[in-house]
Amino acid sequence: MGAYRELVAASIPTRAAAALTSVPRATANYRPRVGRPGRARPAPGNKLSPEERAEVLAVLDSDRFVDLAPLQIYGQLLDEGVYMCSVATFYRVLAEHRQVTERRRLARHPARVCPELVATAPGQVYSWDITKLPGAVKGRYYDAYVMIDIFSRYIVGVSVQARESGPLAEEMMREVFGIHGIPQVVHADRGTSMTSKTVATLLADLQITRSHSRPRVSNDNPYSEAWFKTLKYAPVFPERFGSLEDARTFMDRFIHHYNHEHLHTGIGLHTPADVHYGLAAAKSHRRAATLATARAAHPTRFGGPTGMPKILQTPTEAWINQPQQDTEGHQKPAAA
Repeated sequence: MGAYRELVAASIPTRAAAALTSVPRATANYRPRVGRPGRARPAPGNKLSPEERAEVLAVLDSDRFVDLAPLQIYGQLLDEGVYMCSVATFYRVLAEHRQVTERRRLARHPARVCPELVATAPGQVYSWDITKLPGAVKGRYYDAYVMIDIFSRYIVGVSVQARESGPLAEEMMREVFGIHGIPQVVHADRGTSMTSKTVATLLADLQITRSHSRPRVSNDNPYSEAWFKTLKYAPVFPERFGSLEDARTFMDRFIHHYNHEHLHTGIGLHTPADVHYGLAAAKSHRRAATLATARAAHPTRFGGPTGMPKILQTPTEAWINQPQQDTEGHQKPAAA
């Protein structure tokens, strides 16, 4: 910049000086503008006085209007023949006092506790839910009550009814508990039947811990939701059921196949019945012997570790929202 100014002072044209020094003429000739000193901006003629602004704030914060938005207050005052200021001025006065927030008194709902459940054996934690089965005509549905053991994935109870109700759910539960025993925890979402007094009373009488999903959190009940997808995406699932008996017959066949023939990937490719009734360990030993024989016969066909493949390992625990671990690696107590 100094070389440019020296050339210009020596009567070199500015264009030539800019080319010689690689300094743009606009940059070289830039002069910052100096503001006018000491001129105060006059106050607007329509500005409210401090007393008027205090009166506006008092009206906005009054018991009558404290829960209303400024636009609502503006309209109500106009209906009563009162004009204080514009809606924008209402907001300016509120902004001066940091009150441009939610003005209504709102209920404060307590935070829902995330359910953390652990099952280390069959018969400890049951999960249940209700799904709709399409009837013969559009708009007609049957309700399938399904209860599953989360450790073994065994369907311990099912009931297909024409409607959903707490007493019908209680009836199914009494039958399940009579056959498979009383679990420690029964988990469900927050449907009307799940939170009904009849179900709550039954679980309380049997000293069963009642667990519920958080509101609007569908993955708090993953085992039931996953099983409903298995059911409804099966190739044999019909588009509609001709009658209630038709739906019950289908569910009986499907659940028998699922419990006793379906090899579940979540439990080491065992059937739910094998895990539920303690037959999975013997089958795992036979599978291990078969793999050992095959490895001895064809060692080049097997790579990696010599143990059971991970897909064939039976889990030792099943969770609904795996409990967090403390700093020593131990699981914190599960919350029901």
